Formats: sequence, C-alpha cells, structure tokens
Amino acid sequence: MTLKGKGFYIWKIRDTENGDANAIADLAHKAKLTHVLIKIADGSNSYNIDSATGVDLIPAVAKALRARAIQVWGWHYVYGYDPVGEANIAIQRIHQLGLDGYVIDAEAEYKQPGKDVAASRFMSQLRGALPDFPIGLSSYRYPSYHPQLPWKQFLEKCDFNMPQVYWVLNHNPGEQLSRSLQEFQTLVPFRPVIPTGAAFREHGWEPTVEDEAEFMRTAQELHLNAVNFWEWSNCRLYLPTIWDAIRDYNWDVGPLPVDITQKYIDTLNTHDLDKVLALYTPTAVHVTSAQTIQGEAAIRKWYNNFLSKTLPNAIYTLTGFSGTGSSRHLTWTANSSAGKVLNGNDTLSLVNGKIAYHYTFFTVT
Repeated sequence: MTLKGKGFYIWKIRDTENGDANAIADLAHKAKLTHVLIKIADGSNSYNIDSATGVDLIPAVAKALRARAIQVWGWHYVYGYDPVGEANIAIQRIHQLGLDGYVIDAEAEYKQPGKDVAASRFMSQLRGALPDFPIGLSSYRYPSYHPQLPWKQFLEKCDFNMPQVYWVLNHNPGEQLSRSLQEFQTLVPFRPVIPTGAAFREHGWEPTVEDEAEFMRTAQELHLNAVNFWEWSNCRLYLPTIWDAIRDYNWDVGPLPVDITQKYIDTLNTHDLDKVLALYTPTAVHVTSAQTIQGEAAIRKWYNNFLSKTLPNAIYTLTGFSGTGSSRHLTWTANSSAGKVLNGNDTLSLVNGKIAYHYTFFTVT
C-alpha cells in the first residue's frame, strides 16, 4: 500500500479532540488527510487503552476515519529490551485493529550497544508474521548524527523510511529535508522516504505558516509521495494557525510530467533495446558491482544480456524515487521466468534529460 498526500500523528486519543472519534474524523476529512497514524503500543504493552475502563479507544476512531476513506496506520515506540515481546504486541494490535500499515518509532534506546541484535530479532519476528504488510521506520532525520542506530537491520525489512525532520530552533525545513533525503540515499538499503514535519511547539520555539508550506512544497519538488506531521493534539491546542496552514495546503497541485525514473521502468517493460538506449547520452557510463562500462555499444551489449538472459521477459515495477534537477535515486522490483529482483536500487545523473551516469544494484533470487 502506497501513501500519498498528508498525514498526522496522534499520540494520546484522550487529548485529541477530547477523544471524540467523529470530531477527529471530521477534522481529518476537512484537512484532506489521506492517513492518520495512531499510537497502538509502547514497548511490550498496548497503548491508548482507557486506564479506568480498560476500553480500547482506537477502534472507534479507526471506524470513523475509514468511513471517510482515510487510512489508519499504527505507530509503536520500541525500546529493544524485549524485542520478541515488542514484535508480538505489534502483531497482535495490527490484527486486532485491522490497520492499513505500521510504523516503528526507534530512538535513543536503540543507540545502546548491542541493539543491532535486538533490531534483527524484532524485525524477524515481525516479518515472519506479516510478510507483506506495509511497515515504516520513524527515527532521526540525519543518520550521520546517529550512526549507532541499527539502520540496516530495521530498513532491510521495512517498506518506507519516515524520518523525523524537525527543524526546531530554525526555520529552514526545505534545506533540512533535502539534506535528510541525501543522507538516506547513501545508506543501503534505501527505502522510499515519507518525512515527518514539525507541527508542535517546544522550548519557546514554534514553526511558522511559511515553514509548513516550504516543507510540503520541498517534499513535492523532491518527488516524495507523502508527508506526515507531529503531533495532532499539540498542534490543535497551541498552534491553530499551523493546523489551518497544513489543512489548507493543496497537495494535489495537478499532474506532474512523467519523471525519467518512470520512463526508464516503462521502457524496460517494452524489452526494446533501441528504446532503452535512447534514454542515454552517447558517452554514458554504466556501473554495476561487477564492472564499469561506457558508450552506446557497451551499454547495448549489457542490456541485451540483461533483458534476454538475466531477466527474460521481466515485468518491472518502480517502487520509489526521489531527487530533482540532474540527480535521481530509484528503487524497483522485477519478476521473470529466471527469477525475481526485490532490491533494485539505482542512481542516475542526467544531462539535458538523458542518463549520463547510471549506477545499478540488484540481486536475482
């Protein structure tokens, strides 16, 4: 399931429109939200359960949102002290609530020594029970600042990366979002990015209406399909003008031209060598883990082998892309009689709209 458009995180349902499910859903609908992310668990325990009555507060909100065609995702703060127990409560809550997707919130606790093992155990348990369910990771905006976090162990079994791009104490969301995306593009594996912006106040700082517009505009310029915001109750209580700015921003600004990444995948699906070569400059460089080649003749030979022997009659699918101007990063899958590719991961550099440099990574299984 692919997210598109605007979404908001909910932390505590009781603090969100006084827990009124219909009020939450009505506001989400008026804001043209496509999805809402609700906290479903904390560590190994369920969350948003009424402490006095034991009633689960999420089903009523989820029902009201779905009645307005809004997706319901669950998010879960994890610590890594009991990774199997945390995975099991996530699996239980996902099934109980019939969620559309699930987000892992892993932060400071997962920077402690040895937490790469905990992340592997957590993800293996989770994916063993939910092999095809949409899962995202919500964590820090700059992986270079947090190298201790087990990014690889989480992301290799996630479908999305949802970094917390909070420009606290600043007013440069576009710059920070661009940097966040660039840093994640250097990580393996890369996952489609759905960033979370700041819609809260903290230590005397608060975002501006202009900030929110810049954040969403930059996300669209970078070809990101969706954005999220943290956090509903804080925004509604303290920053009503920020809520209104997000609500009134028209994400659907009209159809965008077909990007080179989609043209590339569409052309691969024609299995026509001449059409594929027409996407490249005459002196283009093509790099794989095995070799570097240059020029039309060498690239034609590589594609002839790729299309006829490596993945004969394959069906290719673009799973995500980012970048603007002369740079693109794309992820893709393929299915053929000779095997499948689930981890296609390419980088393109363009000159006058054509591919001048192409790095491709994939494994056939």
